[in-house]
Amino acid sequence: MTSDDRTLHRQAALVAGRPAPHIAPRRQPAHRISSDAEAIAIAHDLAKDFAAGAVARDRERKLPIAEIERFSQSGLWAITVPKDYGGAGVSTATLAEVTAIISAADSSIGQIPQNHFYMVEALRLAGTEEQKAHYFGRILDGDRLGNAFTEIGTRTPVDFKTRIVARDGKLLLNGQKFYATGSLFAHIVVAVAKDDRERVQIVFIDRATPGLALIDDWSSFGQRSTGSGTVTFDDVEVSPFQVVDHDVVFERPTPMGPLAQIVHAAVQVGIARGALAETISYVRAYARPFFELDIEHGYEDPHSIHTVGDVSIRVHAANALLVRAGHLLDAATAEPNDRTVAAASIAVAEVKAYGTEAAQLAANKLIELGGARSTLEAYGLDRFWRNARTHSLHDPVRWKYHHIGNYYLNGLLPPRHGAI
Repeated sequence: MTSDDRTLHRQAALVAGRPAPHIAPRRQPAHRISSDAEAIAIAHDLAKDFAAGAVARDRERKLPIAEIERFSQSGLWAITVPKDYGGAGVSTATLAEVTAIISAADSSIGQIPQNHFYMVEALRLAGTEEQKAHYFGRILDGDRLGNAFTEIGTRTPVDFKTRIVARDGKLLLNGQKFYATGSLFAHIVVAVAKDDRERVQIVFIDRATPGLALIDDWSSFGQRSTGSGTVTFDDVEVSPFQVVDHDVVFERPTPMGPLAQIVHAAVQVGIARGALAETISYVRAYARPFFELDIEHGYEDPHSIHTVGDVSIRVHAANALLVRAGHLLDAATAEPNDRTVAAASIAVAEVKAYGTEAAQLAANKLIELGGARSTLEAYGLDRFWRNARTHSLHDPVRWKYHHIGNYYLNGLLPPRHGAI
């Protein structure tokens, strides 16, 4: 791609969207969380406030800039930094629970740090000691990592045209990304690119670096305020210190793939929780009985009672699968090998598949039991279904069942990549 081509691509994206919002530099270091229990308590406190504005943010496509600042300043974005580097090093089960708690309140906010945690894990597994000390320190202080991973217009979502090349004694990054969840809110944009050896690298780029452009052009009907739009790189100059090998973490058994996926699974479980809680609240407050019934309140309808019971069982099952997957992933982190990593990957695939179905069922039954009034825009209840459906497309659930079946029936280990 020539310089003129890159300029045209960037201009076209800007026409379709808006320039990135201003993200102010950090004024003070973030709070440092010291335990799993503290992380979960802080998540519950934040979720109460995030839930209050969720309907308005969804309706107006309002980016949750203030909410994300509170989220990262709370220390929750640093909970997976290892203890040896000053972090809390919480369990994966805790990371998943924190994500589910926030996602039940607002699943867009719950999804935004997913790639941040993915890149923290990449640093843990593949970074040099100098890179870990530097970037873990910034993350502990409150800096946020944003994703610039997937491209459109390629044969598959993980084919990359974005390149990092040596030219005139410099390393230059060029390309264009989409679905860049988190980048609009990031202090450091993390790009995935191929080098001249065709190896995939991840590149850590400060937000203000010349040649980096962020565009707010995400127009999906769900997850509206994730800001998952376009990022372009036009001769962005980087140093070797900013580059970490991405391929190496999948060339041996590591928890990288299931770690990425358990956060996505937790988003779905959170949506399921939120939809069920909203169903119970709404039906208790507003649902009217069917006219054939001689009852006073809609919540006395035997079919509604049965449905809430059915959805509750499924949500509780999804919660249990999430905890189980977290424990197996912790075991794989402590002792990574073919057996432990495969078991963790399959357990995460199970909760991703089942949690996705539970979220969509709960979101659908919310509207069904709520009745015609529940479709009014003022309530914003459709956001649960739109968010669950949109987020589920990150990677196809049908392939989860394929790998799960092959594992149990044929003893085949799942492949190593970020979507299993």
